[in-house]
Amino acid sequence: MGDEEERKEGKTESKKIEEEESKTPMTPWEQHASVISIPRFDYKAASSLLQRSHSAFLITCTIKREKSATKEAMSIFSKYVGSLNTDTSCSESSDANADSKRRKICTGDIDQNIANSVDSTEVTEGAGGIPKDDCFSSAKTDKSEAEDFVLSLVKLTKSGLLLLTFPRENSLDTIDIVSDIFRDLESGSLKSPLWCHRIFPIQATCTLNEKEVQAVVSKLVLQFVNDKRNKLAQPLKFAVGFNRRGIEESQLKIPKDSSRNSDQSVLLDRNKCFSIVASAVKGIVSDSVVDLKSPELSILVELLPLSGVSNGSLVVGVSVLPQNLVSTKPRLCIKPLVCDKKGRKES
Repeated sequence: MGDEEERKEGKTESKKIEEEESKTPMTPWEQHASVISIPRFDYKAASSLLQRSHSAFLITCTIKREKSATKEAMSIFSKYVGSLNTDTSCSESSDANADSKRRKICTGDIDQNIANSVDSTEVTEGAGGIPKDDCFSSAKTDKSEAEDFVLSLVKLTKSGLLLLTFPRENSLDTIDIVSDIFRDLESGSLKSPLWCHRIFPIQATCTLNEKEVQAVVSKLVLQFVNDKRNKLAQPLKFAVGFNRRGIEESQLKIPKDSSRNSDQSVLLDRNKCFSIVASAVKGIVSDSVVDLKSPELSILVELLPLSGVSNGSLVVGVSVLPQNLVSTKPRLCIKPLVCDKKGRKES
């Protein structure tokens, strides 16, 4: 009888603790985090951006709601990008699992960065980070969605921004994906986002120096002009946008003996960057003219505030966008995902 009474007392005490915990208010993110899982930052992605070009998405979102926006972005992109397919059979090692996933994503070779992004997001338990189970379940849950998310989440130094990168340039057509998102938002087949404001589809990245910026812009403009879907008038009307994300020349410490960093400092000047981009456009289409009101194509250059890169190493995302994806007032930028009827100022 004594043991039975002790068990009853233990159950009563546990019930009291649960009731007390239920009365304690949770912050919105604690409530959110209790039911979702988001991908971890891929800390190798920043250095990878310095080494090679990537396609990506730069997302503006509500400040201090970056985690909620990340989960929302994952939900949106899962429809258009897809996630890495899991293998229902057991694998001998986590490396074999990663290789199997990479084979299912595309038929070509994908660089090692995708393996890093997949391996870094696998959930482990216990000492030494040993996986709880060697077999991956085929059931699609919020946790498995975070593990299998094909895009790498890159850590940034600015609030209100998310950067999701593909393992390399041209992994998927980012402009087509964002166009499909706008189409589905307009038709009502996609729910209007709460936290994500704008999605800038980055076609390519490069370090901020004149030669690389000019080469990337020239390549992307040539692709745009040769795309038969684009019906272009003569002369070709274009506009250039450059967003430094609040980074001014005076904020960048430039070593006196570094010509590369000096070049980056010069390109932080808007007029200099505009001149370089315009020169690249005219090198491809000689009779092109600047038109800030109704450009047929817009070249957007976005400075990416990457965390964990060496001082003075600046990386930009570049895209050549069609007219239907940009707004020109009050400035040239990607269109917002949702038109604000209450006059809320979006980033």
